[in-house]
Amino acid sequence: MPETLPENSVGLVTAQKQHFEEPLALTCGRTLENYDLVYETYGELNADQSNAILICHALSGDHHAAGYHSMDDRKPGWWESCIGPGKPFDTNHFFVVALNNLGGCSGSTGPNTLNPASGQLWGSDFPIVTVEDWIQSQARLADSLGIQQWAAVVGGSLGGMQVMQWSIDFPERIRHALVIASAPKLSAQNIAFNEVARQAILSDPEFFDGHFYQHDTVPHRGLKLARMLGHITYLSDEAMRGKFGRELREGKINFGFDVEFQIESYLRYQGQSFVNRFDANTYLLMTKTLDYYDPAAKFDNELARAFTHGDTEFLVCSFTSDWRFAPERSQEIVHALLDARRKVTYAEIEANQGHDAFLMPIPQYMNVLNAYMARVKKEIS
Repeated sequence: MPETLPENSVGLVTAQKQHFEEPLALTCGRTLENYDLVYETYGELNADQSNAILICHALSGDHHAAGYHSMDDRKPGWWESCIGPGKPFDTNHFFVVALNNLGGCSGSTGPNTLNPASGQLWGSDFPIVTVEDWIQSQARLADSLGIQQWAAVVGGSLGGMQVMQWSIDFPERIRHALVIASAPKLSAQNIAFNEVARQAILSDPEFFDGHFYQHDTVPHRGLKLARMLGHITYLSDEAMRGKFGRELREGKINFGFDVEFQIESYLRYQGQSFVNRFDANTYLLMTKTLDYYDPAAKFDNELARAFTHGDTEFLVCSFTSDWRFAPERSQEIVHALLDARRKVTYAEIEANQGHDAFLMPIPQYMNVLNAYMARVKKEIS
């Protein structure tokens, strides 16, 4: 925990909750009669509401993107490296909004919140939501904040998919789209990884068909395995080799099935810490949201046609060692944008950290974000 907060941090922040009474019709055919969205804001909205930036989170993210909730926090928000005074999303100039999406487990309406119809927690009765559903709810949040147009919408991985969908569904409400380490749709391999993770959770005897809350338990074994599998795919072979190699915890082989290699210890720790902070039903929902995303499907599988409306300008970033969302997938987006005659900047960042690189303060990456956001800043000054 910090004794004093860094000068370039947004400091102590408090989450806010917005309640919506207007029913939200979902892609799956069901309707949420009302719902809550939890969010945080950093910086100040200017007089003409032209300096607002929306941060969209990835699978395991939430609204706490920057700053600290208390002086006892061990770690800041998940994108502290990018949000704050003097950082790419400079809170001296921008009003930054980060939210927890519907179906999340950090306060927004989701599986671990109360279902008014039953008086119990939603559990697996919570409907599957899509990226399109999220964008509709985010647009309503923007309305409630008095924001008619975002200076930029930004996101990595699943967050990048949301950015693309904003430019498709509300092209008049987004001036710049920053799509980072993302893809226009998941590959069969990625869907396969998600399915193995889901099966780990669904087959846990403590899952109880998604209603484990009523049994005062958690499917910790399944969720832990799901996270361990996911975490492997977020790292590159080079990153794991450089950090752990084949190091043994005790310096010798014990000929057993307990933890022997350092990488085993690391994965078990990551899995257990995830169980302590994330909801199993939310994990199932989020992976399905990823699987279903395919904006080209409504345009005869021609991605360029999805991007033909509006004047949104794009920054697309990829990372050389990211094999889960490889640079080739970002290039698909870039080619579609060029075919749609959109303004697009593309950067392929040299990085050995794998998919997780988009969360890290890699100098070349920070330079790209700073340079692009300097252009955005000029539009509001």
